[in-house]
Amino acid sequence: MTLTGPGSQDAGEQADVLARALPYLRRYAGDTLVVKYGGSAMVDASLSDAFGHDIALLKQVGINPVVVHGGGPQISAMLRRLQIESTFIDGLRVTDAAMIDVIEMVLAGKVNKQVAGLINRAGALAVGISGMDGGLISARRLERRARENGVETDRLLDLGFVGEPTRIDARVIYALSGSGLIPVIAPVGSGEHGETYNINADTAAGAIAGAVNASRLLMLTDVPGVLDENGNLIPELTAEDARRGIASGMISGGMIPKVETCLAAVKAGAKAAVILDGRVPHACLLELFTEAGLGTLIRGE
Repeated sequence: MTLTGPGSQDAGEQADVLARALPYLRRYAGDTLVVKYGGSAMVDASLSDAFGHDIALLKQVGINPVVVHGGGPQISAMLRRLQIESTFIDGLRVTDAAMIDVIEMVLAGKVNKQVAGLINRAGALAVGISGMDGGLISARRLERRARENGVETDRLLDLGFVGEPTRIDARVIYALSGSGLIPVIAPVGSGEHGETYNINADTAAGAIAGAVNASRLLMLTDVPGVLDENGNLIPELTAEDARRGIASGMISGGMIPKVETCLAAVKAGAKAAVILDGRVPHACLLELFTEAGLGTLIRGE
């Protein structure tokens, strides 16, 4: 059949796009993907709208996305409104008993429902939960040692109710995904005695991706990915490459914990993790459904 008349070129281009994407749709059909959502993609209205449509589309084509979101700016805004001062150590918000109540309210309440709403308005069914629900994320207090002149000491810092995952009970995720729903997870977890812990969203996403043996962990950031010494994007790294990059200083600063999260995820069971630029519209689709991808893919051993 020959396409003719007004719009035929657009129709042909759309058909070509679909034909190119088909092998990738088949590759990920039935798989679980964990997406860490934050940064500019979360605060820019147009990017947020595109993200909601992308996640809905993934579910509609037979893929099972799981979204883990942050909410640092929203937490800071609420703390300022309540005149509660924030203190940070190594990028982590020191969290006392009063502050953890505010953080849980913002993350598991307002932000969580906003992110789920983005996906629902795009035509899928998303359910907002927190790591406290169904015992999804068990956590303990994060231990961080003080550094002096760049060298780690034996002195432990008191970060309060900042936590790290000790166990992920993925049954809640499987139950929701298996019922046609998209889990949207706020990164707070439950301690041994029922206390609430604030968990870094990257860390929570990595732990969840490992627990569900995700085909991909997609880490949306505000940078293109891992860059080499000349500032060029590195499309792919093995786990050994990534460790060497950290040791040599090529991977430095805030990229180190993101790469370490990816390494932990693939070690725990995820097939691969990708650090990609969430400032690019439809970043998830471009990474999954194009040959070149968008960011830096990190594979296991």
